[in-house]
Amino acid sequence: MSGLMIVFLFIAVAFMSRVADENIQMKKQKDTIEKVVQTYEDTKGSIYNDLYEEFKDDIDEWSMRIDRDGTISFIEPEVLFDSGKDELKPQFIDILNSFFPRYIGLVFNKYKDNVAEIRIEGHTSSEWTGGNTELDSYFANMELSQDRTRNVLMHLINLEETQQYKDWLISKITANGMSYSQMIFDEQGNEDKEKSRRVEFRIVTNSDEIINEIIEGYEQ
Repeated sequence: MSGLMIVFLFIAVAFMSRVADENIQMKKQKDTIEKVVQTYEDTKGSIYNDLYEEFKDDIDEWSMRIDRDGTISFIEPEVLFDSGKDELKPQFIDILNSFFPRYIGLVFNKYKDNVAEIRIEGHTSSEWTGGNTELDSYFANMELSQDRTRNVLMHLINLEETQQYKDWLISKITANGMSYSQMIFDEQGNEDKEKSRRVEFRIVTNSDEIINEIIEGYEQ
């Protein structure tokens, strides 16, 4: 065998070894991603099932919706706040006083190691009578929704029943004013202003963060 052929043989062997190593690495990455996705789906499904079982008898009375991703929405704006105001209405306070100790007790006792964040989100419609431009309306509603969620959080974190979770809540729970960035639309594609006005409790799991990191890695 000539010297040149021996060189080509070594190159071919090295290339095949590199390809094999890359294939092994890709399989490991694929297995890791599949495991993360499965964990995400299992955790979200379990959270939904537990929340539904806990609150199924309260859904109609509280005008509440429980989504498959575990998000709980309070969807009756007349119960939540007066128009343009950030003060919690008495009926909403009564609902929160019953809802939150049960909610946080369930989440903490079963899922505290899976939770990256609990988001209280305030959503508005696009209406705002005091602004001259769309941006005026957007930022005015941003301020309003932020004030509302902050007041919700302040009320909840000071409840006597939640004091045992206070340190954990401080590290996990946030108040987020969303303005009308996530409006609800009807079947004709028009904004449903009533349904857009809502307060949501959204659980972000550790798997959510890992999946987002994976997606960002592929986009780079």
